[in-house]
Amino acid sequence: MLRFILLGALLSLPSPAAALQVQQPPEPPRLLDDVRFLSDDRLQGRMTGSPGADSAAEYLARRFSQVGLQPAAGGWFQSFTVGREAPAARQARTGALMGRNVVGILPGRDPVLRNQTVVLGAHYDHLGRGGFGSLDPDSTGLVHNGADDNASGAAALIQVAARLAASPPARTVVFIAFSGEELGLLGSAHYVQQPIYPLAGMMAMVNLDMVGRLRNGRLIVYGARSAKEFPALLDSLNWYAGFDLKAQGDGYGPSDHSSFYAAKRPVLHIFTDLHEDYHRTTDDWQKVNYDGLKRVADFSLGLVTALANRTSPLTLLELPAPVPSQIAAGSGPPGYGAYLGTVPDMTGAPGGVRLVGVRAGSPAEKAGLRGDDIITRIGGAETPDLQAMTDALRSHKPGETVEIVVRRGASVTTFTATLGARGG
Repeated sequence: MLRFILLGALLSLPSPAAALQVQQPPEPPRLLDDVRFLSDDRLQGRMTGSPGADSAAEYLARRFSQVGLQPAAGGWFQSFTVGREAPAARQARTGALMGRNVVGILPGRDPVLRNQTVVLGAHYDHLGRGGFGSLDPDSTGLVHNGADDNASGAAALIQVAARLAASPPARTVVFIAFSGEELGLLGSAHYVQQPIYPLAGMMAMVNLDMVGRLRNGRLIVYGARSAKEFPALLDSLNWYAGFDLKAQGDGYGPSDHSSFYAAKRPVLHIFTDLHEDYHRTTDDWQKVNYDGLKRVADFSLGLVTALANRTSPLTLLELPAPVPSQIAAGSGPPGYGAYLGTVPDMTGAPGGVRLVGVRAGSPAEKAGLRGDDIITRIGGAETPDLQAMTDALRSHKPGETVEIVVRRGASVTTFTATLGARGG
């Protein structure tokens, strides 16, 4: 849509001299160059806390500056420590590492609405030299470049920033390249806990994760049910974009948007789907669909522009999780366990499993659990960490009623939950 609007505006200018007055980005975006740099072997797979990830962060800060963004008050980087007790860090045998989100600001042009924000994010970390998280057998020690996951999203982030800087919208747009996503959404969780702008003034968060492998024009947008207005907005933008658009789902999922939805903000996750190179050593830049990536960046630009210029707020929706399958107690896959519907905090284990939220309509919500609760026991089993909680749920069957001990602030409370079945 914006491409046609810009073309029409240029054609309507009265003279070539006037055309020269059209504001241009300080430096044009280089989509494929950005993907190639971030997924180069020299960055060693951008594992959070590694020299390669630090090089990627420095590069992203330079690119943010080149395309016209401003640093936040504390600079381009928002640092956080990956605690040794973080569940994924324990499995990956990492910990006590420093992750860095890269944050760029595009101030809004409206003197009132510029105090509100839209966040556009993409994680830039990947799996390093394999092992934890890799789907390649015997891949430990081999570089996982993560060209689609998620150099593609980071490159699209720069593309949108460059084009939006040429004509800023009413609201401020916060561009964030997250670290720690592969270790459990650590960077986005940290930002939600320490936001640059108050979350109460955030219109929405848009997440670009794996957007470089468009096939047959099929684009997936998760989180379409996280705001009442999203389906109509996406349909109107797609009238011009012409994707085979699959808009679906609430705001939870295995990427950084989930951290913001748990904080009760509307979210959208733009995604071109999984492929045979996902989390494998073969996810290289040569396989990125350049034309498709540019189309997705164009669509993302239109989406962020529409959100940042809205005259009315969005209506957050907290819909029930999909209805669990009607599996008879004990007839599900062995060891799969019962369903509780909690969203755990992956940044640490403070003497139990801290929750960032619970799914609407889930057994956890019906029992009275909520975000910031710390689960210390399920039934007769202590739950000092996420693995212990998983084991505790696996020991129970759907339909069973269990007592759940929770630390809430300074008090300890026992709740009773009737567990559901996984699946749908």
